[in-house]
Amino acid sequence: MGEAARDTIIGIDLGTSNSCAAVASESGEVRLIPYKGGDFIIPSIFAIDDKGNELIGHEAKRQWQLNPRNTLYATKRLIGRSPMDDVVETVQHSVQYRVHAGARNDVELDCQGRSFQVSEVASRILAKIRDVASDNLGFRVTRAVVTVPAYFTDRQRQAVKEAGKLVGLEVVRIINEPTAAALAYGLGKNLRERVLVYDLGGGTFDVSIIDIRDRVFEVKATAGDIFLGGIDFDNALIAYVLADFRRKHGVDLSADPVAMQRIKDLAERTKIDLSSRAEAPFSIPFITMTPQGQPLNIDMRLDRALLEQLTEPLLDRSMEILARVLTDAGMSTGEIDKVMLVGGQTRMPAIQERLTAFFGRPPSKGVHPDEAVAIGAALYGWSLVAGGEQRLQLLDVIPMAIGIEQAGGGTHVVFGRNAAIPNARAISATNSRVGQTELVLRIVQGDHPEAVRNETLGEFTFSGVRPGPAGEVRLEILFEVNVEGILSVHARDLDTGREMKTTVRVTQS
Repeated sequence: MGEAARDTIIGIDLGTSNSCAAVASESGEVRLIPYKGGDFIIPSIFAIDDKGNELIGHEAKRQWQLNPRNTLYATKRLIGRSPMDDVVETVQHSVQYRVHAGARNDVELDCQGRSFQVSEVASRILAKIRDVASDNLGFRVTRAVVTVPAYFTDRQRQAVKEAGKLVGLEVVRIINEPTAAALAYGLGKNLRERVLVYDLGGGTFDVSIIDIRDRVFEVKATAGDIFLGGIDFDNALIAYVLADFRRKHGVDLSADPVAMQRIKDLAERTKIDLSSRAEAPFSIPFITMTPQGQPLNIDMRLDRALLEQLTEPLLDRSMEILARVLTDAGMSTGEIDKVMLVGGQTRMPAIQERLTAFFGRPPSKGVHPDEAVAIGAALYGWSLVAGGEQRLQLLDVIPMAIGIEQAGGGTHVVFGRNAAIPNARAISATNSRVGQTELVLRIVQGDHPEAVRNETLGEFTFSGVRPGPAGEVRLEILFEVNVEGILSVHARDLDTGREMKTTVRVTQS
């Protein structure tokens, strides 16, 4: 047991709404790791109660209605984000806790008078998952494969690794969620198939086209939106309920955090109910009081057709992204062998109907939408330990271009969108001024031709440049993206062969 315990690498699906972990035995049999009570899901929620106790998972969720200002949820959408990002502003409109700019060109979250970096919250959730796994397995878990949305940037991937490091959990490998789901579906079946993974979870959306050739999983193209998920479907319903109440009673409930939390809880439950029922009641007694002290109730009936109408723009967005992936891959719908559904939101009948109409056949139910990602991560962790014939080959892609800012403000693309990884590219550079001893590059990620419209990964300073006349010093800058989609940069002087050290300064806002 001791040796196996030391070698074990668990798989963790660190989700926007819920997280899940799995482990493979020495023979490669995978099981989900249960939490007490037999639940496999740990809500990705962190809170501090009035007594100063930190609560994570189910304990945090239980007190959410009474303590909405100090309960942090859906924080995955903010990890690795700069505060200038319009995503931050959008998140602030949809959550009850407060967010503000942090000192490291990041976002910080307010909770009971304390400030938390997003990676600190992620680290506490990871620590909770690790502790639950350790209790279940009977030894201390120290290593994990953690999944992220395929559409995560380099900076977001780095932030997830950092979250593991903060709690002494070695994130051995980061892999993409759709790729993990494909592993759960295809491993050990000796397949030759091309699958399209439609992954719509609580907070993020990914579409990936993956060729499975026995133990080789090759991603051909990927696209996504890390601001499209089940939460947005809930919010569409919440907005309708608020508008209806305002029209009936002249009262705006959006400024009342406790009322909003009660509405949010019921909106999510009603949305789920409407996947299996044509209509459902939406009733909340004593939601607020009139100025005269009379209680007011929410009492409505909602139906599936209304939910589909309210969320049609979200469905349209997902189908536009899906069409773009096929175009990027240069493929037609007929070249896809199977369409796989991953993520809880894919249980919505309208999504399955849209995909059936688009592909001319219904999507596959070949994997469990909530469990496939954690299972795939555990299988990959097992293959890293087992090695030899069990070793898997994942050939993935960069979700969006990586480049450098040019003098005129444009983006010089180093790696294009959907470039294969691991990958390396060298570009030439020279000194622009006499006697220059430093070269500063601003590195960005995104598909916009203007550098300022893309995500800044950081400013990379190469010191030790040999002083000389302008244009005379010949430098080669090597960009390498590893198997996890994480970037490193090196520079060397071609005339002297001298390697120059790199220092990374994340740009301050």
